[in-house]
Amino acid sequence: MVKKIFLGILFFLLLFLGYYHEEALYGIRQGKGQLQIIFDAKPLSSYLEDPEISEKQKAKIHLIQEIRQFTIDSLGLDYTESYTKMYDQKGEPILWNVTACKPFELTPKRWSFPIAGSFPYKGYFIKDLATTERDELRKEGWDADVREVSAWSTLGVLNDPILSSMLERSTGSLAQLVIHELTHGTLYVKGSITYNENLADFVGDEGAKRFLIYKYGKYSEEYIKFMARSGDRKTFSEYILKSTHALDSLYQTFTDQMSVEEKQQLKDQKIKEITEGLQHLSFSNYNYCTYFDDFTPNNTFFMSYKRYRSKQNEFKKEFEEDFNGDFHAYMDYLKEKYQPMFKYLKKMF
Repeated sequence: MVKKIFLGILFFLLLFLGYYHEEALYGIRQGKGQLQIIFDAKPLSSYLEDPEISEKQKAKIHLIQEIRQFTIDSLGLDYTESYTKMYDQKGEPILWNVTACKPFELTPKRWSFPIAGSFPYKGYFIKDLATTERDELRKEGWDADVREVSAWSTLGVLNDPILSSMLERSTGSLAQLVIHELTHGTLYVKGSITYNENLADFVGDEGAKRFLIYKYGKYSEEYIKFMARSGDRKTFSEYILKSTHALDSLYQTFTDQMSVEEKQQLKDQKIKEITEGLQHLSFSNYNYCTYFDDFTPNNTFFMSYKRYRSKQNEFKKEFEEDFNGDFHAYMDYLKEKYQPMFKYLKKMF
């Protein structure tokens, strides 16, 4: 009987790997990359005692611990062991995301994986694999791009380490990033990337404001700089989201009778108008006017920006009107409404 069960499991496994061989190979590579970072991460004490680590970097490590505790005490996020270790990147990026979008629609390509579901991006720990996938997608007619990722989350399944590059961020930016990623570890709605990223961005923004006031005060240099940067980011975000809507409206006018060349010409003209339009905006702290100096955006940029920022006003309205700005009440409500993804796995680990 045991032999039959074993053979049955083996047959199922071989069948699974045969049918999903590409996904299985990708999953093995991703698992290897993530586990390597997890296993190579060292306790914070080893960095705090290292004379090669600057006092400024050590201060940022301590700051991250304060931010972690603040998210539990004041924002209602779950306690995890994330950010209690650090991975030294040796000054190198560790992860790249590939995104793709239809050339004349703001419709992203989605990659499906057994159990995990589908995602509008694909991550790689090896840059050459990411650029190869991007080039293949472009040959197939997709708008495709590769972007370096500054942080990633295992959604609370594993204990994510601090990445050494995070220590180079400003105080406000660091608080925003840490809170964003810890939000993923507390709540992640399966199959709804736009909801998850918008929620994490909202909690990251609002949580960072509250942390900076708590630690430094409302009239501190740290808080004032963060708010100035946030104001500029809001101006930029509203412009890009409005431009995304205008680009989408243009695509809605395209007909089957139009040639690809004609569509491409109108698309290029609209994107040029959008990038040049930044020059007419006013920024006080961060010069977003030069944002597109080094690249020309395609549909993946507009689709990705919409994924992260399109629902900020909705979250803010719900948070303030329905929960009177009470983060604990809001997070309790969300955790009750949307059971965290992989909740059972979090208990195992």
